[in-house]
Amino acid sequence: MRIALGLEYDGSGFLGWQTQPGGGTVQDALEAALAAIAGAPVRVQCAGRTDTGVHALAQVAHFDTAAERPDSAWVKGVNGHLPRAVSMRWAARVPDDFHARFSATARRYEYVLINRPTRPAVWDGRAGWFHLPLDEARMREAAQLLVGEHDFSAFRSAECQAASPVRTLRRLEIRREGEVLRFSLEANAFLHHMVRNIVGCLVYVGKGKHPPQWIAEVLAGRDRAKAAPTFGPQGLYLTGIDYDARWNLPRFQVDPMFSPMEQP
Repeated sequence: MRIALGLEYDGSGFLGWQTQPGGGTVQDALEAALAAIAGAPVRVQCAGRTDTGVHALAQVAHFDTAAERPDSAWVKGVNGHLPRAVSMRWAARVPDDFHARFSATARRYEYVLINRPTRPAVWDGRAGWFHLPLDEARMREAAQLLVGEHDFSAFRSAECQAASPVRTLRRLEIRREGEVLRFSLEANAFLHHMVRNIVGCLVYVGKGKHPPQWIAEVLAGRDRAKAAPTFGPQGLYLTGIDYDARWNLPRFQVDPMFSPMEQP
């Protein structure tokens, strides 16, 4: 039988999602906890393989098992074996053709950036930081040049294994709340480091290093070397995965801080 899982985790202490020989990843912790309840080794597939230090409020994964357990037992039992930085929100039986990654129709990320002269303490490890003033109006103008279907080669890492660099960025919104800037992005899928590279370029525009139109030039040039450096992972959150209604998956109740924003 196939079971889908809804998860949240603080990525600060993990080496990303994907399992590694030495352990230390979210997948390693989850598979060990699931195996303890299933009574057998378990392999999981997720919707979005987050990097080292990246967080998730609405990660979805699935696994196959012969163990018969109530959905509530999977949640309570697995949570009892997970580290405190990882929590299973729900579990649901799904058809065998469901796939957490390939059945997803959209992904949503948010980047939280503290914009003030002094570094954050309470938000350390949970938000990015930039010390110079940023002009969000210029950044919004630049952001709209990225919306749509494009070749995002200039915004993918050298290690990206995606077969195609073409993605459809459906939404890119920026909102300031005092010293906090929030970047909300939605796409059919994202390339490796795509969100962090976009944020890095928008910060270049916001601090006045380049005009908003520079973003379009970077996009058209398809050259990663011409873009800004990759921004840090601390402020990046996976906040949503969309699926067709036919899968009948439970809905996440996401923190209001990460709810969809009104168009500015």
